[in-house]
Amino acid sequence: GGGAAGTAGTLALLLGEGSKRLPQAIIIGVKKGGTRALLEFLRVHPDVRAVGAEPHFFDRNYERGLAWYRDLMPRTLEGQITMEKTPSYFVTKEAPARISSMSKGTKLIVVVRDPVTRAISDYTQTLSKKPDIPTFESLTFKNRTTGLIDTSWSAIQIGIYAKHLENWLLYFPIGQILFVSGERLISDPAGELGRVQDFLGLKRIITDKHFYFNKTKGFPCLKKAEGSSKPHCLGKTKGRTHPDIDQEVVQRLRDFYRPFNMKFYQMTGQDFGWD
Repeated sequence: GGGAAGTAGTLALLLGEGSKRLPQAIIIGVKKGGTRALLEFLRVHPDVRAVGAEPHFFDRNYERGLAWYRDLMPRTLEGQITMEKTPSYFVTKEAPARISSMSKGTKLIVVVRDPVTRAISDYTQTLSKKPDIPTFESLTFKNRTTGLIDTSWSAIQIGIYAKHLENWLLYFPIGQILFVSGERLISDPAGELGRVQDFLGLKRIITDKHFYFNKTKGFPCLKKAEGSSKPHCLGKTKGRTHPDIDQEVVQRLRDFYRPFNMKFYQMTGQDFGWD
């Protein structure tokens, strides 16, 4: 049938037509970067159809096969884009080869955020589930006296973006990966969404008219969520207050990440302004 617009399109969907397709675009990372916000903002677009839950296909469920994966997808009409997000793909060794073997043309989106605040946010999330874990400080260092940082701790490991990106570039050209700034997604959601819509080849339908800034949450929210007339902010688990972390520890982490950040800026041709 024709495009997604218009009565015919709506009717076709109501009649359960349209077909499930493998995703042409995937938000592959990063954890605590702003991936949920990006997906919810994108779903406002009439030509974007996305899976709500994270499928974790290319990291945890790969043995279930592509048919299983495809069945999770929403039905789409011609001209609509099927999407999913699973932020752990970015740090999964096997994911690039697996996605590439599904389709070399898959468009990849990575939402990145200052690795230090990302690590603290990651820790905060874990803390909310397991209140008795050790302090952030004690998990950060292999040895507090020597100041040696424990890079095996996933909260720190994930933020070494340059290292993970190298793995993806073995399978995908850099032009097929869009890097979204988690900070700008908050300060200028419409601007970042403009870049995303362009990258996906979509009409720029999502603009600043769609957002309002919620002062309580410190977040942009949608005036109308997908398929609803109510305003919609992200849920209670989003935008948690971070615990106070020793400034000396924060500084040590800034110094640790700096060379990796610089390398990442070089690789992507984007300065994210984290230093």
